[in-house]
Amino acid sequence: MRILVYGLNYTPELTGIGKYTGEMAAWLAERGHEVRVVTAPPYYPAWRIREDYRGGWYRTERAPGEPVVYRTPLYVPEQPTGAKRIVHLLSFMLGSLPVMLRQTFWQPDVVFTVEPTFFCAPLTQFVAACAGAASWLHVQDFEVDAAFELGLLPAQGPVHDGARRIEKFFIYAFDRVSGISARMVDRALAKGIPQNRVVLFPNWVDVDAIYPMDAAASRNNIIRRELAAQVPGIESKIVLLYSGNMGAKQGLEVLAPLAESFRDDPRVHFLLCGDGAFRTRLEAQVAGLPNVSLLPLQPLNRLNDLLNAADIHLLPQRASAADLMMPSRLSAMLASGRPVIATAHPGTQVAQVVEGCGLPIPAEDAMALHTAVLLLLEDQALRLRLGSCAREYAVAHMGKQQVLEQFERDLIALAAERRSWL
Repeated sequence: MRILVYGLNYTPELTGIGKYTGEMAAWLAERGHEVRVVTAPPYYPAWRIREDYRGGWYRTERAPGEPVVYRTPLYVPEQPTGAKRIVHLLSFMLGSLPVMLRQTFWQPDVVFTVEPTFFCAPLTQFVAACAGAASWLHVQDFEVDAAFELGLLPAQGPVHDGARRIEKFFIYAFDRVSGISARMVDRALAKGIPQNRVVLFPNWVDVDAIYPMDAAASRNNIIRRELAAQVPGIESKIVLLYSGNMGAKQGLEVLAPLAESFRDDPRVHFLLCGDGAFRTRLEAQVAGLPNVSLLPLQPLNRLNDLLNAADIHLLPQRASAADLMMPSRLSAMLASGRPVIATAHPGTQVAQVVEGCGLPIPAEDAMALHTAVLLLLEDQALRLRLGSCAREYAVAHMGKQQVLEQFERDLIALAAERRSWL
């Protein structure tokens, strides 16, 4: 089968959508499918184009047995404000236009695009129609909803109404719409998409690559050893880890006050690892706190060590974003066999997943967050029990092979359905 993947983020980006789209495309190519990818140069989450991808407008990457990757121009703002984000997204759509149009002659069976960015939707549908292919929209974040609910765009008025109408027009035209959680599937249905066109395609984790180390290995792993010079006694401390994108949607404002509230507790150390638009502010907020260490985003070959350096994972998020997105890093946190403290109101998808694997607490409630941390600090048996349940959940529901095999079956069924229409 010929599959054209169209999206802003792709390998070698280490977090979020780029990681998952890259792994998906590579897996499909390994299964013998012909896969082409139209994407941008890597820039996320640092909001800087990677050094080795600068200096050129277009480039093509080919390697035996791997997807063919077409990189197109992209404007990346230093400070991604609402207006600059729109220009950023438009630049990708316009820069990718000639490359996408050429793919109609390749005649793919399925044209697959990822939201964000929804700016790709019109071109995806045009290319699919010209090639006689099926179209598939995969929603990692409900970008339009999030822009309004997070205050990036006005929540009322002509901009709001116009964006809603455009979204409804284009999303309804896709042959398939998928979401990464049950709540996101429900939201797609609420937007008027027929049930037979909506499927669940969750994010996954390689449970063989991410696994719990035993206690001795965890406390003596490479991450803790590297921190030992600046954090005396790190091997015996209880480490609370936030790792991943440091952006506007993550609600990271709670981390500095939380660390400050445990400043005089010698048992505790906070490890904040990642990159993004909020990192500079976060660095300023925790400056001078002796119980906080900051690390850059870690390469994939150190991810298991990083996750196992933690005793407790922290997953803050804003209340307004609760069911618009499912944090991609959650699957790896659970697979590492550590409990998760997540800021998510009861009934949201994140709260439902974390329940039994950690402690979901109301979003943006500093006292509840402090209390949850204190509970896990003082109850080792509870930490171990919740961590074991987290690992079991990841293996049962988030395994890479089972998720991608189901996705492949859905792709094949869609392509066959499309051929029956022609």
